[in-house]
Amino acid sequence: MQTFTIRDLRDRTSELVRDAEAGKLSIVTKHGQPVFIAVPFDESLLKSGVNTALAVRLFDESRISLGQAVKLAGLSHSGFIDLLGSLHIPVARPEPGEIEQELADFA
Repeated sequence: MQTFTIRDLRDRTSELVRDAEAGKLSIVTKHGQPVFIAVPFDESLLKSGVNTALAVRLFDESRISLGQAVKLAGLSHSGFIDLLGSLHIPVARPEPGEIEQELADFA
């Protein structure tokens, strides 16, 4: 996710559009405070709505937790997990070596 200032919009509009076309979220700030989020207009947005599409994208980019994404989407935990599964987005995201360490702990 990239951050743009209000001033950047004049000089970097094409970059903001390219990022959106590539499916990337961008935040636009004014005086260091977020003003709005540029959300790519895609099938997911049309199908599930802004809140759900934003929650899925932010969760997929590891910007928010599962609990935060569930609240943003306005779904139940199981409903959101089912949605992630249908989009082939993993819910569990172990750190490198974490699974090996847990397996070693059981040995």
